[in-house]
Amino acid sequence: MELGISSAAAQRVVRQRNLLAISTAGLFALSLVLVFATLSRDREVVLQPILGQPLTISSTHIDKDYLELVTRDAALLTLNRSPSNLQYWMESVLEITDPKTHGRMKAELMKIVEEQGGSNVSQYFTIENLKVDPEQATSEVNGILHTVVGSKEVTAEARTFRYVWSYNGVSLKLAGFGRIKKDDNKEGVS
Repeated sequence: MELGISSAAAQRVVRQRNLLAISTAGLFALSLVLVFATLSRDREVVLQPILGQPLTISSTHIDKDYLELVTRDAALLTLNRSPSNLQYWMESVLEITDPKTHGRMKAELMKIVEEQGGSNVSQYFTIENLKVDPEQATSEVNGILHTVVGSKEVTAEARTFRYVWSYNGVSLKLAGFGRIKKDDNKEGVS
């Protein structure tokens, strides 16, 4: 009699174990399917900037309006500097820089910090025109670059600057920027 009771109890335990194993395997398979579905989907983030319209960022392409806003802010950041904010300026530019070009960009920025540090020369840029190319991940900014020594403006020259971007996922990073010279179309950090 005891043999029958213990046999029935053992079969019940085996059924529970098998049911638990099947449930665990099913949940594991469902988790894998959900992870792959999440990774393969395009990501989109809706931003509400200071403009009256929302922006949508997709992991598949750069939105033209978003590239224009980022370029505008990057141009004002990179082209406005004074001796009193050089360290902040360099750190801020490096924060938006693509990690792949971080070393080269830091070396170029350090040259500017060394040249301008200790002087009383400042510059600011007034944007006149902005063109963006989301397909090539580039933008061009035209405007007037003002140079001020002390409190007196010494030059105000029309300049064009090109910004090159890298886009990965929904992250837009600065890969390089520089002045476009009309005669040889070369770039470099200015």
